[in-house]
Amino acid sequence: MRPRLRMLLPLAAMALAGCGAPPTIYAFGSYFPAWMLCGLLGIAAALIARALFVATGLAQSLPHQLLICSSAGVIVALLVWLVVYG
Repeated sequence: MRPRLRMLLPLAAMALAGCGAPPTIYAFGSYFPAWMLCGLLGIAAALIARALFVATGLAQSLPHQLLICSSAGVIVALLVWLVVYG
């Protein structure tokens, strides 16, 4: 084997390993991936952050509001994933 292929073989084996059972949620008679719940909670957190910024008047002075609200949503989604499915 070529040296490059020899180095990539362990990486390919790790990528194909996978996990035993994916985290799923039983809701509405079906199993949903857990990341979907975390994503929806993150979207809700971003919308709540936007509403709070507008209600407090902070939206007038904040630059890059889309980035800030999106970051708040991602932080909440990742924290929910870490705490619930850790």
